[in-house]
Amino acid sequence: MTSDNDRRRGLLARLRGRPVARSRGRRRLGAAVRLIAALTLAGGAYTVFAPGVQAQENPPLTGAAAEGKALFDVSCVTCHGRNAQGVEGRGPSLIGAGAASVEFQVGSGRMPMARQEAQAQRKPPVFTDEQVRQLGQYVQELGGGPQVPQGNLREGANLATGGELFRINCSQCHAFGGGGGALSSGKYAPSLHPATDRQIYAAMLSGPQNMPVFGDNQITPEQKADIIAYIQESLKADQDQGGFNLGRYGPSTEGLAAFLVGIVALVFASLWIAGKS
Repeated sequence: MTSDNDRRRGLLARLRGRPVARSRGRRRLGAAVRLIAALTLAGGAYTVFAPGVQAQENPPLTGAAAEGKALFDVSCVTCHGRNAQGVEGRGPSLIGAGAASVEFQVGSGRMPMARQEAQAQRKPPVFTDEQVRQLGQYVQELGGGPQVPQGNLREGANLATGGELFRINCSQCHAFGGGGGALSSGKYAPSLHPATDRQIYAAMLSGPQNMPVFGDNQITPEQKADIIAYIQESLKADQDQGGFNLGRYGPSTEGLAAFLVGIVALVFASLWIAGKS
């Protein structure tokens, strides 16, 4: 049998344990309440500040870009889609194309295209220089990309170096005289004679049509200046010291001229010699 002393000890032990159990329960309940309060506070803070964060991630357009967007929505959205994301079968996405691509395509009149062809042809520009700048700024702020630097693009250029770079990188398509030439699938390398400094620079940065992209890692800005100077100051001003340039179309016209003039002259000379003998 359990003695009265043992029962008293057990009762005292149970009485001592009750406050401990109650204290632990209160701590757990307090921790749960604090956790719920913290989560509620965090959710409320996110609800209040989330619109501000989103607004910072999508900053408003500058004045020039806003004007460019108005022009884009009227003249370009049909082929390039809302927000310049492109329309399948009509026009590519312009995200990442940069202001350089816009300056070349729109500034040279190739865009907007009159119809879908193998290659956009140069024609009188639809937009003024200021409008081209605004369109380029809109595309630039929309998705970034290469930009043509401001200022004199030929400053400190070396014509001899530019000629060497041109013959290595450009003459295969644009011909040694810059008159252009035929490519595959109905495409062609255009003549460089009507191109401005900025259009040539923009073409090297953006790589339109079949032209490869010549970024600053491939051809440095200084080398681009050399090439532009060579095209503008040497090719366009060349007096053709070697004689008649035959249109500067390359070996095709030269071969035709050699056949029509040289071979025919040799035939008549042979007939004349044979008649005399």
